[in-house]
Amino acid sequence: MQIYRFLSGEDDSAFCYKVTKALSEGWVLHGSPTYAYDAAVKKMKCGQAVTKVVTDQPYDPDKKLVDYR
Repeated sequence: MQIYRFLSGEDDSAFCYKVTKALSEGWVLHGSPTYAYDAAVKKMKCGQAVTKVVTDQPYDPDKKLVDYR
């Protein structure tokens, strides 16, 4: 089964850390990153989709995606 997450946050080092951590846990970049201005807070926001293939695990909507191994 392939699972999907969308990571988002302010355009700062914390966002880069979040994506790097996901990659180190076996997630793979999916598509291009997004970049948009949030006028409400006057800051740039980033987003990146990631996917991961997990085997022998049924989908459970109550399970956190980060808990799939």
